[in-house]
Amino acid sequence: MNTVPIKTKEYGMSEFDGMVAIVTGGGSGIGAAVVERLGEGGAAVAVFDLNPGTVAERNLGVEVNVADDASVRAGVEMVMERYGRIDVVVNNAGIGAQGSVADNPDEEWRRVLDINVVGIARVTRAALPYLAASPSAAVVNTSSIAATAGLPQRALYSASKGAVLALTRAMAADHLADGIRVNCVSPGTADTPWVGRLLDSAADPAAERAALEARQPHGRLVAPEEIADAVAYLASPRASSTTGLSLAVDGGMDALRLRAKA
Repeated sequence: MNTVPIKTKEYGMSEFDGMVAIVTGGGSGIGAAVVERLGEGGAAVAVFDLNPGTVAERNLGVEVNVADDASVRAGVEMVMERYGRIDVVVNNAGIGAQGSVADNPDEEWRRVLDINVVGIARVTRAALPYLAASPSAAVVNTSSIAATAGLPQRALYSASKGAVLALTRAMAADHLADGIRVNCVSPGTADTPWVGRLLDSAADPAAERAALEARQPHGRLVAPEEIADAVAYLASPRASSTTGLSLAVDGGMDALRLRAKA
């Protein structure tokens, strides 16, 4: 079996200098923060999004639908034509879903799983030959606290993110011999546009936000930039011994059991 080589950087170099990254769902929220962070680290970043028009000029914006294999493959080939290599894939594109197991029809189950889970397979599958040629290949998927903690009214979403966690570990095992590391981040409730829309639709948005904040031990929503820093660690050549990991960015929600204040 090929071993994953130890990566070193010369003093003064940025961690992603000379590397090319794809970030799906990179047009807003967590994805946009990841795009910014990888760019700051020296990477050339291709942003796959349904609406890439707001992407900064320094990045390559590509209109890609992760639910369509032809769209994904065309996007990956566009990256190769522009940059000639792919080193990092961040599978961040996804959609939310509310309700218990009784609340969503089969069509919605298929739609969410197709985007949140099969979308990861499509993008990674298309990029695999090019990742295998990279000296520092990494895939980072976006899972969720919903993969490991039972949350109310999140049955479909939790199922999709649990699948992302399991898929991450299976991919890490399958592609270690190819020199490709695969990890995921598992954020808590983050301060994103999607969560903002949920709050706006609540009967009492302020009370709902307070409840979401109180659910996380550190008492606030997670900032997208915090998640982006975790993604950057997992994607970095400096993390060459880290694979098959789920990195929680949730204020302690998954691991801590704090005593209630008297």
